[in-house]
Amino acid sequence: MPASPHLLVFRTASPLDRPRLRSFAASLRKLVAGGRPFCCLLTGDEELQQLNRDFLGKDYATDVLSFPSGQPEGSLGDLAISEDRAREQAARLGHSLSDEIGILMLHGLLHLQGMDHATDRGRMRRTEAALRKQLQLPAGLIERSMR
Repeated sequence: MPASPHLLVFRTASPLDRPRLRSFAASLRKLVAGGRPFCCLLTGDEELQQLNRDFLGKDYATDVLSFPSGQPEGSLGDLAISEDRAREQAARLGHSLSDEIGILMLHGLLHLQGMDHATDRGRMRRTEAALRKQLQLPAGLIERSMR
């Protein structure tokens, strides 16, 4: 992991608000990750599908993938976010692409910390909701899936 507190890798040609996303990642590192760094790749559906297939055996694109480091110190791990999925979801839900990427980054970061909404009896949902409110983000992934 580089010496930077967090690393965002952009593999998209579209005009994302990169300074805003870097600032948001810095806020997440401080507020959510306890100061621990993480890496976040912003790419497209094709690469997310390949990562999902290669690492999880699921041959489809998804919006966010989390790869925890498993280490008690240092980097929390890596996130991969599909800008294509984020753009579609933001348009469908009526908020900005930056907000949707923030929602996905927060969700993935909670997974990097070992949370799992499928098995934790609502702990991740409650944590995500409180953090979204604090970060002024619209409804998150878990909340949307419950509608």
